Amino acid sequence: MSHYAIIAPPLYSHVRALEALAQPLLARGHRITFFQQAQARTLLRDPRSGFIAVGDAERSPPLAQTLRLMAHPAGTGMFRLIDHLAQTTDTLCRELPAAFARAGIDGVIADQMEAAGGLVAEAMGLPFVSVACALPVNRDETLPLAVMPFSYGTDARSRKRYQTSTRIYDWLMRSHGAVIARHARAFGLGERRGLQDCLSPLAQVAQTLPGFDFPRHLPECFHAVGPLRAAALPPLGEKQPLAFASLGTLQGHRFRLFRTVARACQQTGIRLLIAHCGGLNVHQTARLRDDGARTVDFADQPAVLRRASVVITHAGLNTVMDAIATATPVLAVPLAFDQPGVAARVEYCGIGRRLSRFAGHDAFAESLYDLLTDEEYRHRLLPLRAELERAGGAARGAAIVEQALETRQPVVRGSIC
Repeated sequence: MSHYAIIAPPLYSHVRALEALAQPLLARGHRITFFQQAQARTLLRDPRSGFIAVGDAERSPPLAQTLRLMAHPAGTGMFRLIDHLAQTTDTLCRELPAAFARAGIDGVIADQMEAAGGLVAEAMGLPFVSVACALPVNRDETLPLAVMPFSYGTDARSRKRYQTSTRIYDWLMRSHGAVIARHARAFGLGERRGLQDCLSPLAQVAQTLPGFDFPRHLPECFHAVGPLRAAALPPLGEKQPLAFASLGTLQGHRFRLFRTVARACQQTGIRLLIAHCGGLNVHQTARLRDDGARTVDFADQPAVLRRASVVITHAGLNTVMDAIATATPVLAVPLAFDQPGVAARVEYCGIGRRLSRFAGHDAFAESLYDLLTDEEYRHRLLPLRAELERAGGAARGAAIVEQALETRQPVVRGSIC
């Protein structure tokens, strides 16, 4: 059996998805090893996967500091965050070749959000597969980038907006692009400037759905397999009048936003469960209880959504996929990264509504009332839920990964059911 490396940014949701993808591969006898800075070891849950620390702690940005910047990606903090991402990619590109050689790596599973995985694999002649744990970074000039909040349009004004925003994004990311370009030249790979230039020609696996996207052109080796989860969801249970609010592992500190949601739920007459992922203190959770909300650090999200009537989310792709799996209408409140793009797709597909995080509780109450009373949202979710059930998830994703890495040949859509 083969030894596969997994390269991913040290983010909870990305590591969870890739661990789920790894489980069928481990069951087939393959070895799996994650490579990242030492602090990322604490993110792993499956003891069957290995972990090898790479990089010098003095030269790599502290993980805790990077996560703080990700939780507050605004103003000058955004530029510091981009510098951290550039430093991490630089470290991995320098350290991974020797680490792969020592470990005897046969193939690489590379998160789309970390360019080093694809760059180093290609430089060493190793087969690699790209995995989109967030919205895919694959570019299409007829669409807005995943990090943009724009709706889909085919008119000249929309196309101009997409092109202009892409140029601005590339300018903001120039320090990261310079690192990618420098290592690509050093590896003899030619011109590379961004994450979109570091994707696998063999197979690209995404935990989204064609039905949950704008019309777009993707390579034949692109496979939308749906959520990468460790186990299939059980059948839906009976819905209860409950709203579930979660802003993910990085944004659970946003007390004011949670309080706005709590007051809106009170106004709408619906119970509210908030999962803040450890972001709130005792005083804040007590104030939310006074506003009628129940709070927990973490919740079994799929299980809660099977009982919920609506989910209020930062438009993280994982949460929206769970909402599709449970046919739960979505109130999307995007905060950063690809969340504006996910929220735009929620509106485009008609499975929920989008609000600004600065909206007042009256606006939240109006949106919640609409989601609770208009059955069309749930009706539009049902075809997407059926598509998700057919997509194959981690098992199909693992089969695609295994075939691509073992045969070193492109795996085209439709070749693996």
